[in-house]
Amino acid sequence: MKILVVAILLLNLNLVNAQTDVEELVKKVKAKYEKVIDYEASGKMKTNVLFIKVPIANVKIYYKKPNKLKIKNENGVSFIPKGTINVNMNNVLSMKNYQVIEAGSEVIDGTPVTIVKILPEEDTEDVVLSKLYIDTKNLLVLKSITTTKENGTYEISMQYGEHSDYGLPKKVKFSFNAKGYKLPKGITFDYDNGAAKSDFDKAENKKGKVEITYSAYSINKGVKDEVFK
Repeated sequence: MKILVVAILLLNLNLVNAQTDVEELVKKVKAKYEKVIDYEASGKMKTNVLFIKVPIANVKIYYKKPNKLKIKNENGVSFIPKGTINVNMNNVLSMKNYQVIEAGSEVIDGTPVTIVKILPEEDTEDVVLSKLYIDTKNLLVLKSITTTKENGTYEISMQYGEHSDYGLPKKVKFSFNAKGYKLPKGITFDYDNGAAKSDFDKAENKKGKVEITYSAYSINKGVKDEVFK
């Protein structure tokens, strides 16, 4: 009986220590991302939505703490749905009240990651659950899968370069379910394989992918609020 009690106590102690470790990990990652007050970036955006041919576009990306993000496409058309913008890492990690749950480990492109689930405690948050794949050595989120109340589930993967100290990626890939996503009114697109707009509207399991490769950042130099209107 004494051995059983000791074993249970040790198990509980290990669970507490593991929980403390993962909470500290998230705090350290948040501290890195919180160094960014605002930024302006240039990049190339590649869009892949079922049936639709969208050319690679030059884009400007603007961010301002705590949760303002805008992507301006020089072509005037963007297939990045609102929900994808709302679940960028700055927004997810800016939540004040949340629970952290350790959810295992994995290897992404040769890098060991710790998987952490973030559950907001406030009903006002659009995010329901965010699963983060964290490079514990460099304190960077390599992938996230986020479920929202209004806009479904999004997967975002990130590669980093010279701005990794700020948690700012050199390449971002978004993946989302485009089912129910409406094409902009009054705009004509070319469709693949001779398909028509009606085929897009009727398609089941529509998937959308957006890839942004960043070429330059201007960090903490000030971004006017007018940019986000």
